Amino acid sequence: MSNSEIKPNSKLDASAKFSDNERLKSQSAHLRGTISTDLTDQLTGGFTADNFQLIRFHGMYQQDDRDIRPERTKQRLEPLHNVMLRARMPGGIIKPHQWLAIDEFAADKTMYGSIRLTTRQTFQFHGVLKPNIKGMHQLLNSVGIDSIATAGDVNRNVLCTTNPVESGLHQEAYEWAAKISEHLLPKTKAYAEIWLNGEKTETTAEPILGDTYLPRKFKTTVTIPPNNEVDVHANDLNFVAIADDGKLVGFNVLVGGGLAMTHGDVNTYPRKADDLGFIPLEHTLAVAEHVVSVQRDWGNRVNRKNAKTKYTLDTFGTEVFKAEVENRAGMKFEPSRPYEFTHRGDRFGWVEGIDGKHHLTVFIENGRILDFPDKPLKTGCRKIAEIHKGDFRMTANQNLIIAGVAAEDKAQIEQIAREHGLIDSKHSEQRKNSMACVSLPTCPLAMAEAERYLPGLVTQVEDLLAKHGVAEENIILRVVGCPNGCGRAMLAEVGFVGKGLGKYNMYLGGNRAGTRIPKLYLENVGEEVFLPALDELIGQWVKERKEGECFGDYVIRKEIVAEVKVSKTDFHA
Repeated sequence: MSNSEIKPNSKLDASAKFSDNERLKSQSAHLRGTISTDLTDQLTGGFTADNFQLIRFHGMYQQDDRDIRPERTKQRLEPLHNVMLRARMPGGIIKPHQWLAIDEFAADKTMYGSIRLTTRQTFQFHGVLKPNIKGMHQLLNSVGIDSIATAGDVNRNVLCTTNPVESGLHQEAYEWAAKISEHLLPKTKAYAEIWLNGEKTETTAEPILGDTYLPRKFKTTVTIPPNNEVDVHANDLNFVAIADDGKLVGFNVLVGGGLAMTHGDVNTYPRKADDLGFIPLEHTLAVAEHVVSVQRDWGNRVNRKNAKTKYTLDTFGTEVFKAEVENRAGMKFEPSRPYEFTHRGDRFGWVEGIDGKHHLTVFIENGRILDFPDKPLKTGCRKIAEIHKGDFRMTANQNLIIAGVAAEDKAQIEQIAREHGLIDSKHSEQRKNSMACVSLPTCPLAMAEAERYLPGLVTQVEDLLAKHGVAEENIILRVVGCPNGCGRAMLAEVGFVGKGLGKYNMYLGGNRAGTRIPKLYLENVGEEVFLPALDELIGQWVKERKEGECFGDYVIRKEIVAEVKVSKTDFHA
């Protein structure tokens, strides 16, 4: 198909040359492509160029183990192609029988044996070889899980604040997260046809996403203040729960957040979301649909680096975007209702909900659930799942909540958790407030280490805090291997963004609540430069801070970095 035949809806100049992703989506027969043919090709472990992109809409990324790539090249072998699968789990809730199924598959059918909890409040399998891909989808389907639309140019897994204490409010918010997820799913039957041996059906229209889907990935959350664990400003669309006497009455709607950028391209930048106003519950699905439809029609389909919703708002103006959503949804936003975010960390240990059930949050460093030599975490989770009568809740901070525990079952679950390292009093507050993306060796975009580097980096930061007499305190620290934003470093008090092996850009100035973008402080440096700099800054903070002043607020007040107020104009300034 020629460029002139591609007709995605767009307010951009129709004569512009659309990106090649628009071609492959339009030619894909609603995401089918020739994936089924590729699955039968035993000469390669990978997929063809177009299918390499299309499998993302089915929740998978083609990867290879970059640690062994040079040796395979030397032996004239192709890279060890495999896929990473990300499940669709709105709100991060998973039942014990589902956990047991994914535990068994991870052990028997993946290269790394682990279950990876992600910042998207779900789990990932890493290292699934082509012969096991179809069986993986069929196993997941048998326990009520799929991976539809967890990647690609669609609305992805819908996040929801995990709030096991206010059980009634959380249940209402979770139900809306699930409804939004279902409403915005692709309507094509390609997933069932290819992976579940479903009957082939006629190509269906996509009334919400459009026949060429969205210009770029789209992320949605449902959030319960004051906890901002889902980091609303990292997402395209956010529904901030507004309650009256503990009962959900509606949402404030925030649009246009996003953290990804490209090194060296000042036309890309992280951006906070804008508050469009309040809506009562009955408008929720219509507003979700038409924020998506406006982005579908107005988003940039020429330059994918400027295709996210944040750039659409900056191109046309937030008020113009808002008015179009109102027009399409047939409603008007009311003035925003008051709310405040005060924190975004997980509450570790046991808490009791208003329903009398107990909930145990356990820290999972980097979200990697595996049997380590001194911490058999995976075995511990499996043993808990075998006896647990409630559910598990995956947090957006890569941790795990064993939720809905009856009082008589607490002691047994706590014993298992302690015996397997799921409860460990040695974890510092700094370690529990640090996070990294997966990065090397599996992510093809990674420029520097992140997950494997974080534990050692945290130890060094712990030492710096102890040196200055604040060992019990912490700084929100995040490390990512590239500037695409997966580990949300662009909302950290100290964020490291990979630039090359052992080299990072260091950003300062985020805050506790996750409502401020940090700014570049050091560029393309290794730890021999940034650790002494951090040592000096922590010392200054401890001596000069105001009462209760966090590190990120201190560096802004002292003008160590300038505050980022309007990303388009001052992030790169």
